[in-house]
Amino acid sequence: MNNIRNAEFGGERPLFASHDLHLDNVTIHAGESALKECSHIVAENSRFEGKYPFWHVDGFTIKNCLFTAGARAALWYSRNLVMTDTKVDAPKMFREMDELSLENVEIPDAQETLWHCRNVRLKNVRVDHADYLFLHSENIRIEDYTQNGNYSFQYCKNVEIRRAVINSKDAFWNTENVTVYDSEINGEYLGWHSRNLRLVNCRISGTQPLCYAHDLVMENCVMADDCDLAFEFSSVRATIQGPMRSVKNPRTGSVTAESYGEIILDEHIKAPGDCKLLLWNR
Repeated sequence: MNNIRNAEFGGERPLFASHDLHLDNVTIHAGESALKECSHIVAENSRFEGKYPFWHVDGFTIKNCLFTAGARAALWYSRNLVMTDTKVDAPKMFREMDELSLENVEIPDAQETLWHCRNVRLKNVRVDHADYLFLHSENIRIEDYTQNGNYSFQYCKNVEIRRAVINSKDAFWNTENVTVYDSEINGEYLGWHSRNLRLVNCRISGTQPLCYAHDLVMENCVMADDCDLAFEFSSVRATIQGPMRSVKNPRTGSVTAESYGEIILDEHIKAPGDCKLLLWNR
């Protein structure tokens, strides 16, 4: 592997089509496409300031690096990435990527990030300002995760999340095969139009959660007092620890809770309209 240490580059495509390259304490200044069409790249202790540095790259490791705000859209159309101990200050990262692993990564401006990605693993990652995170992505595994940003995980498939705090309105819309364990999800209109959404040992807050959901499962979950008008037109099997503020027109299935502040079953309920609303110990 060729080594480049303590160097600086800028301008257009300074390391274009490089292969088997190790960068250590390298700065990529303003410019574009510094490492486009590369393979088998290791970058550590380095700083990226220019746009689009890693496009069409196959096989790269990024460790203890910084992507400044100027390095927007830095990693697109690439595969086989391992990123650790890195801070990403740029938006619109990770698009159309396959096989990427992020661990101990912080993304303070995660707008429009992780779109159309496949086979994604995140561990100990924090994202902020993360509107429209994970759009149309699939095969995702996440643990020890914190997120602040709305409209997340829309149209995603095959997702497993453990030990997360997700602050996001309109999260998990139109998803398929999502399971969330031991997590906190805060934000209105959670999980609308989802299929096979499963929540285990989770705390949920926000108005009108989990409506129009197909085959929703909740196991040992807590619904905050602001979770009103839940489950409208959904098929659901739920066990809720504690009270529920209100339930409106669930389509079918069963819900078990400590109590119900309000139950709305009106002429607008959809067939079969046979959801059982049960109480614990009865």
